[in-house]
Amino acid sequence: MPLWKIYHPVGAFSAEQKKGLSEAITALYSRLPKFYVGVVFQEVAAESFYVGGEPADNFVRIWVDHIARTLPTAEARTWWIGACDAALAPYIRDRGFAWEFHIDETSYELWSIGGHRPPLPNTEDEKRWLAENKPSPVSEPA
Repeated sequence: MPLWKIYHPVGAFSAEQKKGLSEAITALYSRLPKFYVGVVFQEVAAESFYVGGEPADNFVRIWVDHIARTLPTAEARTWWIGACDAALAPYIRDRGFAWEFHIDETSYELWSIGGHRPPLPNTEDEKRWLAENKPSPVSEPA
């Protein structure tokens, strides 16, 4: 699953903007079941966010965890960073915020959803999860 943790100044995003940004992030993962994608917005008070030892009241920091897929090549990583930058820009850069993000990749073997081991990529079980948009027992071992 991708989990996006977005640390931002208090009041940086309205409920509508959070929904729009969450939808833009989810759209990046169109080949995965939508329920794989989690987005957490965490407001950080100005006196609690520092960059380079200075208060950062106009900075958005994003931490992404990837489990469902990895980015195995330099070309894939470059393409993905560009796609993420483009999806985030209208909600962050274009609104005047400074920003940064990074992606951690966790081993697929260390993952469970609702007590189920997720199906392997591109299997019939994963296609079913995508169509049903919910976890269920898998027939193919992960």
